[in-house]
Amino acid sequence: MSLERTLTVRVERISRQTPEILAFELAHPWGRPLPGYEAGAHIDVHMPGGFSRQYSLARAPSGSGGYVIGVKREHASRGGSASMHERVREGDLIAISAPRNTFPLRAEARRHLLLAGGIGMTPLLAMAQALAARGADFTLCVFARSEEHLAFAEALHAPALAPHLKLHLDQGDATQRIDLRALLAERAPDTHLYVCGPGGFMQAVREAAAHWPEDALHTEYFAAPTGTAAATTGLPFTLKLARRGIEVPVAADQTAVDALHEVGIDIPVSCQQGLCGTCVVEGDGEGAEHRDFCLTGTERRTKVALCCSRAKGPDLVLQL
Repeated sequence: MSLERTLTVRVERISRQTPEILAFELAHPWGRPLPGYEAGAHIDVHMPGGFSRQYSLARAPSGSGGYVIGVKREHASRGGSASMHERVREGDLIAISAPRNTFPLRAEARRHLLLAGGIGMTPLLAMAQALAARGADFTLCVFARSEEHLAFAEALHAPALAPHLKLHLDQGDATQRIDLRALLAERAPDTHLYVCGPGGFMQAVREAAAHWPEDALHTEYFAAPTGTAAATTGLPFTLKLARRGIEVPVAADQTAVDALHEVGIDIPVSCQQGLCGTCVVEGDGEGAEHRDFCLTGTERRTKVALCCSRAKGPDLVLQL
């Protein structure tokens, strides 16, 4: 359990975006600015019923200091989205985490290609707004079932974004649909690709972009890909904490995070599936058995997601 500080915010406004998606505008209870963030960031929302879920901030940072999130009511909800849709009302006070960004825009990119599937558009909408504000070269491709199921349509069609928007509607004109393989067949120099959406969409993009350099592809998952959920068990090993000069044993049925918590070392965690990057620390990545879905190949050389990854051998060195 993370000991991370929480913030109290007021639900200023709730607006229906699609039959399944509500937008929640969050503000400081006393009108003060909330902590700043960069496009691509997310927050943990602690909601009625004891649920905690992560939601991307769906608006580029602005002087208003407020946050906007989009919440899709999942038919197979484990309670989180149902709680937000059925129990949270305008004027309510709820607890959230400070923003964290494990899905940032890359400073080295000369061009940005943003691919959003369904509610996965929320972090990419914020990215597109931020890129438009600074006159960057980008394209935002949004895939939705129909116009009725297109969330944040007003923001997407705003004058600053409209020239950069390509819209794919499953139930729309076939001539306007986007062919992923054709779109991703050739990579322009220094182009970076950002993707967020349902599992099937993510897999389709990955297959179409299989020839792209790994470090030019950036993804954010809602859940571990089907059939590849990050296992937390394996052979026992020892964590060697270089800065503290101590060793911490990790049992076969224990995660590295849990082992560290047992000896009083707090590592913030959130998704516990290797998706969000909250628990990532610096260490001997080449000695790790990586089971996450948030680090690039280059990052894996020097970083480890402790909620799910383990050691290849008898020990793993961390910069803790």
